Amino acid sequence: MAEDKWNVKGLRGSVLEELINYTNEKYRQQKLALVQKIPTSIKPVRFDKTKRHITLAYFDQKSTVDYIGVVQGIPICFDAKECAKDVFPLQNIHEHQVEFMRQYEEQGGISFLLIYFTSRHVCYYMSFQEMMKYWNRAKEGGVKHFKYEELDIGFFVPLKQGMILHYLECLQKVLKQKDQQDSCRKD
Repeated sequence: MAEDKWNVKGLRGSVLEELINYTNEKYRQQKLALVQKIPTSIKPVRFDKTKRHITLAYFDQKSTVDYIGVVQGIPICFDAKECAKDVFPLQNIHEHQVEFMRQYEEQGGISFLLIYFTSRHVCYYMSFQEMMKYWNRAKEGGVKHFKYEELDIGFFVPLKQGMILHYLECLQKVLKQKDQQDSCRKD
């Protein structure tokens, strides 16, 4: 029993990551997008030569986001997060990630989170602007989390045939919103 629990914990995040990787491969094949996983840089400290694997390592530098790429000429970056409960602690998003995403947006890119609520088996597309709403609320002394009930029902990511986590549909909604905001500013 204890072994089963360890195995499940050891695989945390892999289901979401595999789903995203599969989706990104389908997007690439269909020439819709080119998005790649950013490897986490580690520095090996101890290496077992007989088994040919690293036994001890530390993170070489702070990571930025999990994925980066381009969709039809639009640069995107995003991080994949998992949440077992209906309350997402903002401590799961790191200051350096927020800063990277802010700078990415300033350069004309689109930043977002894909949050998988494991107990509900649903994934949510959280735009950078929405993330900052909760981030700033916490910085101003408010709650340091957001609740599932607070999320916009229109941004739950559809799971399409062939197990594709079709996050481009949500990205398209965000782009339409930005276009509308830009046209209102011009008027």
